[in-house]
Amino acid sequence: MSSGILALLALLPIITVFGLIVLFRWPATKAMPVACVITCLLAWVVWKAPLLQIAAASLDGLLTAASILYIILGAFLLLNLQEESGANLAIRRSMFLISPDRRVQAIIIAFLFGSFIEASAGFGTPAAVAAPLLVAIGFPAMAAVMVTLIIQSTCVSFGAIGTPILIGINSGLSGQTEVLDYLHGVNVEFVPYLKAVGAKVAIIHGITGTLIPLILVIMMTRFFGRKKSWTEGLSIFPFALFAGLCFTVPYMLTGIFLGPEFPSLFGSLLGLIIVIPLAKTGFLIPKKTWDFPPRETWPAEWLGQKMDKGDTAKAKMGIFKAWFPYILVAFLLLLSRLLNPLKELLASVSLEWTQIFQTSISTSFQFLYLPGFLFFVAGLATIIIQKISFKQTTKVVHRSLKTILGPAIALGFAVPMVKVFINSGVSGGLDKMPVILASAAALLVGKGWTAFAAVIGAMGAFIAGSNTFSNMMFSLFQFTTALKIGAVPGVIVALQAVGGAAGNMICVHNVVAASAVVGLLGKEGLLIRKTLIPMTYYLIMAAIIGIILLQVFKV
Repeated sequence: MSSGILALLALLPIITVFGLIVLFRWPATKAMPVACVITCLLAWVVWKAPLLQIAAASLDGLLTAASILYIILGAFLLLNLQEESGANLAIRRSMFLISPDRRVQAIIIAFLFGSFIEASAGFGTPAAVAAPLLVAIGFPAMAAVMVTLIIQSTCVSFGAIGTPILIGINSGLSGQTEVLDYLHGVNVEFVPYLKAVGAKVAIIHGITGTLIPLILVIMMTRFFGRKKSWTEGLSIFPFALFAGLCFTVPYMLTGIFLGPEFPSLFGSLLGLIIVIPLAKTGFLIPKKTWDFPPRETWPAEWLGQKMDKGDTAKAKMGIFKAWFPYILVAFLLLLSRLLNPLKELLASVSLEWTQIFQTSISTSFQFLYLPGFLFFVAGLATIIIQKISFKQTTKVVHRSLKTILGPAIALGFAVPMVKVFINSGVSGGLDKMPVILASAAALLVGKGWTAFAAVIGAMGAFIAGSNTFSNMMFSLFQFTTALKIGAVPGVIVALQAVGGAAGNMICVHNVVAASAVVGLLGKEGLLIRKTLIPMTYYLIMAAIIGIILLQVFKV
């Protein structure tokens, strides 16, 4: 079978997902089972993967889906407890004390606070925290999910304390003959080289990501405003640019001089410390406040779950008491990722299955280390501190469990599909589907690969749902392709990482997970159609900066 036909067949699962969800607007609960079946058939019939290999990959996918649902359930329980106690009304009041302008609120909660959560935990956690907060203060559910998906770009490559670089790229390149030979030739050790790649990632993201707050508010005013206007978003350009710089300047400097662990963490913390006090004074904020149209005029597709109004008697609770559960989640995430003894203790409690069905595939479920456990801890603290009754708690648990049934179906097929796609081609003499796709793209583009490298990273994230996995899959491929065309490998690998971060904006199971937390299921296609816009901007900017960096860096 020719390489071109193989590439088209490898593309079929992606076309199926994109076509059914984005073009035909099928809900993920219907589209993902179809895509999963097609992927399994291709792996078995064309790639000659043994049935046990397909079964092992599917089982790994199911357990990974369970991990995601565990996080969703924890986040959803916390949201519903906050709603039940009336705390969300107090949070809404506190945000209006900072600024009543919805554009400012989106920048602070989604971009800055969401980036802090990504820096601490990674793996899509910002949507589980920031999206419910935005809904709580009066955002339409679809707007809340859209803006939290858009911010999962700049901060992602250094999320979870640098995991996409320190584990993703590291796993893809370390110990590989091509890499070792190249580094020996340029007289560079691997660890400093990995740090140098991280610095290039920080530069590309830092320049591109500075405009993300502005793009976020422009998208919001265009799709969710009374006038459906781009200019209402542009009118806050000075504040949005300032907020972007407050994040990206320390982010870039940290990435260049300190390494990949802390750019997103330092950038988001300094951004919050600088932006919030100045926002209270009205610094660079237009005098005309922007808000969504009246709630009763919102289309049905904007709305998520129907919530009770909560205990209005407690609606006047103190601001700190209302915010405490989210502050606790952020603190626990940071502590569990930075304090090594605690990190090791939580990670050591794991359900593991190695060499599933005697294949090379292994899986684990770290139920204490996953953010879902920390949400449950914060939920328990919320019940005690906000004095939520047993009857109220029971109602919240029942409502939360009922709401995750839809996401369970979508994720239960989406993640196994991804795992089969990644683990195809073991014994049939063919490369895995993602590698065949990337190889075909490199052959087609040739010397113009620099302009296309980030697209492969985005494709990897779209498939695998993770910047880390995308980097694992494609870092070596990007490195060797750079050598073949005479480009600087460090720049091309950096573009891979940046593209992998941008792909998180449209990744199906990120979209499903984010939507599930606010009870917005079945609208995945509408969301992806919107987030394709900022993702396209990101990939074009990354390509332009990458071409410039090729003239600057020699390694």
